[in-house]
Amino acid sequence: MERWSGRVALVTGASAGIGAAICRRLVEAGMIVVGAARNEERIKALASELANKPGTLTPVKCDVSKDSDILNLFSTIKQKFGGVDVCINNAGMSHNKSLLEGTPQEWREMLDINVVGLCLCTREAVASMQERKVDDGQIIQVSSMSGHRIVPHEATHFYTATKFAVTALTEGLRQELRSAKSHIRVAAISPGIVETEFAGRMNKNEAEGKKFYKNLECLQADDIASSVIHILAAPPHVQIHDILIRPTEQTS
Repeated sequence: MERWSGRVALVTGASAGIGAAICRRLVEAGMIVVGAARNEERIKALASELANKPGTLTPVKCDVSKDSDILNLFSTIKQKFGGVDVCINNAGMSHNKSLLEGTPQEWREMLDINVVGLCLCTREAVASMQERKVDDGQIIQVSSMSGHRIVPHEATHFYTATKFAVTALTEGLRQELRSAKSHIRVAAISPGIVETEFAGRMNKNEAEGKKFYKNLECLQADDIASSVIHILAAPPHVQIHDILIRPTEQTS
């Protein structure tokens, strides 16, 4: 990780769960981290907690479902730090609705955050790297096991479709970067069940979310952050494409 010390990483969905854990590990590794989320105050609290670590954490308020917020985010990063060397697209969400019960508004919200926002952040990050002739940058998409199989859980079927899109986008971006003779790498991490605030938000019920995670020994947010470090620490000639990681007790 030594080559990343002092370099700039963007983490979306940074206010809690996996995003916060990634921010922590990158700051500990000496990186200049920009944490983006709608809840800026929680990132500020994390930044204060990490104040004595080798790197830094700068909070930026950003709703990745809004194009203007993303463009303003990258403008802010350019003004303060010059640009990004690592972009970790972690923001994601799901509604607790089957395909037969869901609404167009809910589907569009999932698409805007899980797919369109991810694509726009990726486009802007690669443009930032290319503009500064950074040829060893890294894009990491935090996806899901749901991008690789369809489980008989009706409430997640549209969410699953968005993560299948991320699987396709990851390979598509890899091909485009190779065609451009770029050494910028792209990787995905596809976790199974991770104990975060995700289930509570999906069910719009914190107690139900906590109950869900008691069914097995879940992955923890730091387990996913460890996979981020694994990807970044790989030699530049090594392309780690997609890490599938699930709890040992998870059946699907």
